[in-house]
Amino acid sequence: MANGSRVLVTGGAGFIGRRVVRALLAEGHEVTVADLRAFPDPEVRSVVGDLCDPDGPARAVRPGTDAIIHLAAFTYVVASVADPVSTYRLNTDATARLLEVAREHEVGTFLFASTNAVTGNVGGATITEQTVLRPLTPYGATKAAAEMLLSSYANCYGMACASLRFSNVYGPGMTEKDSFVPRLMRAARDGEGVQVRGDGSMIRDLVHVDDAVQGVMAAWAAGYTGPLILGAGRSVTVNEMVTTARRVTGAPIPVEHVPVGNGEMPAVVVDISAARAIGYRPVIDLETGMATVWPDFNPNHSGARVAETRA
Repeated sequence: MANGSRVLVTGGAGFIGRRVVRALLAEGHEVTVADLRAFPDPEVRSVVGDLCDPDGPARAVRPGTDAIIHLAAFTYVVASVADPVSTYRLNTDATARLLEVAREHEVGTFLFASTNAVTGNVGGATITEQTVLRPLTPYGATKAAAEMLLSSYANCYGMACASLRFSNVYGPGMTEKDSFVPRLMRAARDGEGVQVRGDGSMIRDLVHVDDAVQGVMAAWAAGYTGPLILGAGRSVTVNEMVTTARRVTGAPIPVEHVPVGNGEMPAVVVDISAARAIGYRPVIDLETGMATVWPDFNPNHSGARVAETRA
């Protein structure tokens, strides 16, 4: 990583992408965002369009690009079961074409937003970078396929290709998301309850978006190649998430238990020692982190919309 590098961030107008772009700008890098919508800052060059379009990747990558941070993805695990073809087109095919354009332009670094869903159900075992890949859903399978492509480009063409396996990322700027934390926030705001699959004993690793961004920057700085798990390093049950949200919001948030669907992993416990070895230091605990999410949803909080705009 050099100061003033030219960086492309796909999905840069999204939840994680906005925070990544802000971190890059703070370090003096020149940033281009490729997304379905323009980035709300004139300092950032925006390429508006779909990476699945035939010319999408070629429009996004400029000559002289030093690094690509590829966050654009079909991210809905359950929806991927209903629409595996669209999931493949964006998560695998568009990634393959973006990698090839990167090779043609001699881009040195390619950082890919992957997921621990590539491993599938390992029971209660701790997931490491060496865990065998047995994805349960089209979402996990398409991410695993893209990881294999990155591995080949690193081996054949000398690119630094890192597959960043994010755990469940949460934080400010989630008003458009439908993962469990924003569902808890909406329930608290609207005086409603939430559905919990099973008895609430499923465990997940939740990492705050600012910690995740720190991990992205650490991987780039280290010239890391290969899979890298970025999580909090501490898992909590769904019931603990509900209890924490009740404390943060002051709302009762009733729970309705529903059956567990296909593709659900009963546990996600991750080992982040490889990331720690390159300087990654997650510091935000769940209650502190949820307290940063609530203002975006709380209509009585004066900074609710300001926080979303600045995210």
